[in-house]
Amino acid sequence: MSLLEKIHHGRRQAPPRLLIYGTGGIGKSTLASRAPKPIFVQTEDGVDQIDCDSFPLATSVDDVMASLTALCSEDHAYETVVIDTADWLERLIFDVVCRQYGVKSIEKADGGYGRGYVQALTNWHEVTDALQYLREQKDMIVILLAHAKVEKFQDPESATYDRYSPRLNKHASALLTEWSDAVLFATRKIITRTEDAGFGRDRTIAAGLGKDGGERILRCIGGPSCIAKNRYGLPAELPLDWSALMAGIAQSETNNQHPQTQEK
Repeated sequence: MSLLEKIHHGRRQAPPRLLIYGTGGIGKSTLASRAPKPIFVQTEDGVDQIDCDSFPLATSVDDVMASLTALCSEDHAYETVVIDTADWLERLIFDVVCRQYGVKSIEKADGGYGRGYVQALTNWHEVTDALQYLREQKDMIVILLAHAKVEKFQDPESATYDRYSPRLNKHASALLTEWSDAVLFATRKIITRTEDAGFGRDRTIAAGLGKDGGERILRCIGGPSCIAKNRYGLPAELPLDWSALMAGIAQSETNNQHPQTQEK
């Protein structure tokens, strides 16, 4: 068979790879627990109040890889693997790099100047390779959870501004963002209004927050306020709800399988 005969035509149907990040307590783990038959790989102790299956708390990268290897090599009925969380996993990866170079700080590893963060990518590739195997060979959905941070972004086309991003070093963040099919920011939608503050001045206040402090949503498209992306044609925001997310992805697949034709 020639190489041309091996060409694949059309879209490939595969389980999604999702990086979901947000502020603490927003409901990231609860959202992931709604996925089909999930198994959590814990790097932080945060699922005690959630009804889910989980491996023992990982205190090293070896623990994480042992859990992923078990899923890769053994028969099981799980359909989703959840890393909870990627930023705590990064701390474990930094510990490995520090031991390799006999230093106490990742900043000093491999001679410093940020080279330790680059060395850490080797471990990250081992993790994503295992997750990719689970996706391709075990047909599992992959979910990476992470906390959010506020970072300064130097936009070459405008002034520097603050935005939300995953709480990861820029090298790991770039790797996981590129690898994932969707990077989604979990937040609250806060409605504001302007009122008269007296003396000819206005002030902006939050309005319509509700009892939970605002509607919980997923931002699916990036902008000045946050990093986000998706390969599914999702709208700019969705409710923080697993069914709504899967419905959006399913709609994208349907649209691509049955594209609308224009009348001539």
